[in-house]
Amino acid sequence: IPMVISLFQSFYTDEDTNLIKKCKLYVEDNWNKCDMVTIFLFIIGVTCRMRNSTFQAGRTILAIDFMVFTLRLIHIFAIHKQLGPKIIIVERMMKDVFFFLFFLSVWLIAYGVTTQALLHPDDKQAEWIFRRVLYRPYLQIFGQIPLDEIDSEDFFLNCTFNPLEILHKNLPSCPNSYANWLVILLLVIFLLVTNVLLMNLLIAMFSYTFQVVQGNTDTFWKIQRYNLIVEYHGRPALAPPFIIINHITLVLRRIFNKMEHKKEHLGKLITTM
Repeated sequence: IPMVISLFQSFYTDEDTNLIKKCKLYVEDNWNKCDMVTIFLFIIGVTCRMRNSTFQAGRTILAIDFMVFTLRLIHIFAIHKQLGPKIIIVERMMKDVFFFLFFLSVWLIAYGVTTQALLHPDDKQAEWIFRRVLYRPYLQIFGQIPLDEIDSEDFFLNCTFNPLEILHKNLPSCPNSYANWLVILLLVIFLLVTNVLLMNLLIAMFSYTFQVVQGNTDTFWKIQRYNLIVEYHGRPALAPPFIIINHITLVLRRIFNKMEHKKEHLGKLITTM
């Protein structure tokens, strides 16, 4: 509740600025976006916990919301001369990772769909298809190789080749050994491209980003410090949940000032009459 009040208070200023422009300026800041996400997730989580049918979903959403709330604390390091620029480095590296994922996703889907078609052509279960197409190739990048599927002599004991048993009895399909040699070849190419080529590309992007920011550390830190001072200059001194005391004080002070203004206005009218 105090965070929501602070959110609305940031829009209610004495500056003569359009409300739409204030909203655009507020959303431009990534930390403000983080605040909006945390408030939105908190409202949804609390709403879901009020009903028994969505209680578990509400607990899951609140757990994710706590993680976002905790990551929001990184913003306090912006005041530090050494740690402040590191936040900018991490933020820019996240952008590098975002563009890197486009290249990785192309190889991931290409390899995953091909191996799924070669090893499990009769599997119609969406859950297992999703695991083998996306989840398992991603784990193979980190060294988890499913040798029991690639090796034609080491099958699962509880698998089946019958499509009806796969569909109705929810049994995993046995790997097709016809083109397992091709799967091994594709695995070698996939690991070579992802672990050597793409990972080194990502490291090179990180190194360039670090050098650019590290070379202008003092400038970035001064900009961060200025923005932080401007942001918290007009905010109350107390932190949530004690910030509600400041809000109550501001409301009472505003009411008192309006009453004083009305008394002065009535006094001027009486003197003029």
